Amino acid sequence: MTILLMILGALLFLAAAAALTAYICFYMIFKRSDNEKDTEEYPIPSGKVYEPFREDMIGYLKTVRAMPCRQAEITSFDGLKLRGRYYEYKKGAPIELLFHGYRGTAERDLSGGVLRCAKLGRSALIVDHRAGGTSEGNVITFGINESRDAERWVDFILSDIDKDAKIILTGISMGAATVLITAQKPLPKNVVGVLADCGYTSAKAIIKKVMREMHLPANLLYPFARLGARLYGRFDIDETSPIEAMKNSRIPILFIHGDHDDFVPHEMSIENYNACISKKQIVTVKDAGHGTCYMQDPELYLDSLREFFDPLFV
Repeated sequence: MTILLMILGALLFLAAAAALTAYICFYMIFKRSDNEKDTEEYPIPSGKVYEPFREDMIGYLKTVRAMPCRQAEITSFDGLKLRGRYYEYKKGAPIELLFHGYRGTAERDLSGGVLRCAKLGRSALIVDHRAGGTSEGNVITFGINESRDAERWVDFILSDIDKDAKIILTGISMGAATVLITAQKPLPKNVVGVLADCGYTSAKAIIKKVMREMHLPANLLYPFARLGARLYGRFDIDETSPIEAMKNSRIPILFIHGDHDDFVPHEMSIENYNACISKKQIVTVKDAGHGTCYMQDPELYLDSLREFFDPLFV
């Protein structure tokens, strides 16, 4: 009996240790904290890569804040209120549906996108992901549930803005992963293409990369991260991935990535491109870091989008 109790005690200890480790991973990777709101007047991402473009990004924010827009809201499949803002270029113009990056917001990450859309004669709907900005929720799912939200936003455009709209799904970083996962879904014919800017191949790959950079045992910890997502976030982080979705992609996809991206490696977009079975093109922006392709070379960015997407609007 004593040995049995000792074994039972050891098993309970191991289970508790696993649950605690899983929760720490969940809290660090997937959970939005209550104090994770921008407090600066002009929130700019931190990091040396963004410093050369700081004034440009502040200019984007000031300009877009002064533009007229329509507030938008949908309810997610699991009951969350998700919010965005619609900037109309003109009635009947193609619409880009834009998604921001990990722990970002629509305003911070996509204000430049609104102005870029206007230069191309497109309207823009920028949305806060679940657990981001003004939207509800406290669990970030790296594109898993966000792709389901993207489908709802497409429905919103067709039911509340323009039933005949030509739609491009656009995303940066985690937003790119979101739209790539969405590309494998049975979308309405109104969705004519996808723009994926600096997206990763899978949540597993990018999470393990960051763990290794933090000098943590990625192979040991990742199973606990997945367990934490299941136990506390109620989703499976390995349910699907951008690179798996590319094997079933249904619509044309333009990949853009900077060759100096030290957060999401440029090679990840190459891998996604190689796996993609639909019409595709990849554009590499020389000397661009993470999320700075448009600011680094706006002429190349705009020309690439015109060349790839304009024929799809016919």
